[in-house]
Amino acid sequence: MKHILSALVQNEPGVLAHVSGMFAARAFNIDSLAVGRTDDPKLSRMTIVVVGDDRMVEQVRKQLAKIVSVVKVQDFAGKDTVARDLMLLSVAAPAEKRPEIFALIEMFNAKVVDIGPKFVMVEVSGPEAKIEAFIEACKPYGVKNVARTGTIAMPRQPRSNSQE
Repeated sequence: MKHILSALVQNEPGVLAHVSGMFAARAFNIDSLAVGRTDDPKLSRMTIVVVGDDRMVEQVRKQLAKIVSVVKVQDFAGKDTVARDLMLLSVAAPAEKRPEIFALIEMFNAKVVDIGPKFVMVEVSGPEAKIEAFIEACKPYGVKNVARTGTIAMPRQPRSNSQE
């Protein structure tokens, strides 16, 4: 089962190496890792997707919490969460196929970010399943290159004032 962990970490050199080293030392596999600054320049957020049972993921969470530069760790399992991936994909786009490709881009609510005489580069964001489906839909045209961010996620906020 996939688990999404969020680690709030100090924004300083070596933190990513320390966290990824912990995973390697304990033979835990990282399915996806995305890191970026938060609104506080002293902190970054790591969103880590790991595949494993609850016991293994609890071990990962505990080991992360022991790292001095890790401020807070959350497991989003069982929480109402918004999770998104971002991808850039270049697809072969000869003139006669462009109407089909542009229809596909529109259907996936994607965005053309670069265009050339023989290709189109597209930006797609959304759940991982949408990203995978877009890649599959583009394969018949010729996928030339793919770059993906990995998953980022946040728990949903309460919908009413009565929920805390």
